Amino acid sequence: MNKKILVIEDDVNIVELIKFNLEANNYIVDIAYQGEEGLVKIYEFMPDLILLDIMVPKLDGLSVLTKLRSDEKVKNIPVILLTAKTSEIDKIVGFEMGADDYITKPFSINEFLSRVKAHLRRSDREISKNYNKIIKYKNLIINLEKYEVIKDDKIILLSLKEFEVLKLLLENSGKTITRNQLLDEIWGYEYYGETRTVDVHIRHLRSKLDSDNEDSIIHTVRGIGYLIK
Repeated sequence: MNKKILVIEDDVNIVELIKFNLEANNYIVDIAYQGEEGLVKIYEFMPDLILLDIMVPKLDGLSVLTKLRSDEKVKNIPVILLTAKTSEIDKIVGFEMGADDYITKPFSINEFLSRVKAHLRRSDREISKNYNKIIKYKNLIINLEKYEVIKDDKIILLSLKEFEVLKLLLENSGKTITRNQLLDEIWGYEYYGETRTVDVHIRHLRSKLDSDNEDSIIHTVRGIGYLIK
């Protein structure tokens, strides 16, 4: 079945460019030109991937993303942010709020399509191998079907990427995973060495998993990456 992609973008020229190239690659495309309309279409269209401009009118893209990530029905849909903002802090904010990727305008169509394909492939792999699977580690229970983490009988709310980072580290418990390995495995392609992305997600994971009086289960291997032991 052809994958469905929702584009939430107010620039007509960019919409036409994206729509033409996605449909040429056999994707089913729907469009929303403002945030409130996009939020409605997420539930009507139930896309496999969302391309979201940060600066859309009426409800900005980050507000749309926040609402999306807070709803169990749609929170696991991959989201690629589209924006003219290029500073590192803008990217960090986007990732902290639950974005899966970040593409700055103007962009190469070939790179754009490769990122879209990578995220859709990644999503398919997770769905196929996570059915009815549970990982247990100390006082953590990770339900891979429900994308749910429970610690001491309490649900810990994680973004999709935080969940995937934790899952990969747990599946390789005792083994150091480099930042570039995490980028390649979780984001699905070489992320141009932007390892700060990994560090941001690790920081948020630690803040959610660890109480003030305990050491983190996620250990830093200086200059290399992270491991759980």
